[in-house]
Amino acid sequence: MKKEYVAAVVALCFVASSSGAGVYKYAGQWGEEGSGQSQFNFPAAVAIAGNGDVYVADAGNYRVQYFSAIGRYRGQWETKEPDLVYPPGGIDVAPSGGYGRGAVYTSESGGARVTHFTLIGRYVGGWGSEGSGNGEFDHTEGVEVAFGYVYVADAHNHRVQYFKPSGEYVGQWGTNGTGNGQFWFPTDVAAGPGRCVYVADHTNHRIQYFTPTGSYLGKWGSEGTGDGQFNCPRAVTVDCRGRVFVADFLNHRVQYFTPTGSFLGKWGSKGTGDGEFDKPGGIAVNADRRVYVADTWNARIQYFDEVPVSIEPSSLGKVKAIYK
Repeated sequence: MKKEYVAAVVALCFVASSSGAGVYKYAGQWGEEGSGQSQFNFPAAVAIAGNGDVYVADAGNYRVQYFSAIGRYRGQWETKEPDLVYPPGGIDVAPSGGYGRGAVYTSESGGARVTHFTLIGRYVGGWGSEGSGNGEFDHTEGVEVAFGYVYVADAHNHRVQYFKPSGEYVGQWGTNGTGNGQFWFPTDVAAGPGRCVYVADHTNHRIQYFTPTGSYLGKWGSEGTGDGQFNCPRAVTVDCRGRVFVADFLNHRVQYFTPTGSFLGKWGSKGTGDGEFDKPGGIAVNADRRVYVADTWNARIQYFDEVPVSIEPSSLGKVKAIYK
């Protein structure tokens, strides 16, 4: 791919964001440990449908549950089909009325298969088997439906594969390593409005981003607890402005960035209180920029709303004077 084209895609990623990052505040939660309605056993991932409903991969209960935007229970289905033996670890919902016709795609955590269902859980089909060839998997993790493709984090093969929505293999990128475009157990994939594909490079403690067909564009992150550092980033999502949100798994927090990785903010610490996390494993953002987090070890979903931060003209002079 020509360097000029790659540069243009990076520019699109950057333009997709807007200035003036807000602060995210706790807005609500639902769930507790168990197997009943609205209860969870290791909720592994979360996704948003076009109508705003929230779909949760309830891994330990081998099912998908779905809810209203504020957590009212709407329904569920089991993912134990005859050829599905592993729990759902990744989930995404195709754009309503689009190429996926609202289909819900799940991936088997620790398995080798991608499966899709209707919005109310009717089994449609699936693909994949164990191996390292084209269309084969070794521990499927995150799944993302975007740009006419279904992207799959093929964790133990250290690569991303992408397919047509029906499951036909299209392509892949990545090998095991620490270099640009290499991975060490990638666990999630997300797409942004600037046509960038972001990958949670879990054990390399970083985020990498690419064109829709896998040409390397950039990266950020390193192991640590500071701003912009990660301890096994587990999940990634992108809002309508291109801001990138990362579930920083073992740091028990969420961090968010510009499309090219400049740090914007963070929230969370280890605990069971409101706005605290215990190994958050999934993250999604809706059209209203509400952020949902699968607080995996706390067996719940928490959600957060943005509170805009603005500087009034009358106070701008004071800020200038302080930093003069």
